[in-house]
Amino acid sequence: MKEMKYEEAVRQLETIVDKMERGELDVDSMAAQLKQAQELVKLCKQKLKHTDDEIQKLLGDQ
Repeated sequence: MKEMKYEEAVRQLETIVDKMERGELDVDSMAAQLKQAQELVKLCKQKLKHTDDEIQKLLGDQ
């Protein structure tokens, strides 16, 4: 998955969830979208963890 900002990943996740809730995905599309959603969630978690680590580091340096 290409590098993207947290906000973009969240927007993509919201789009996938919206399509699922409205029943706009067939079975094949749903499987692909779920896989993409998993990757986006992983990316978001990594970015949040990195940000948290950076904040903790900065606070620890004071």
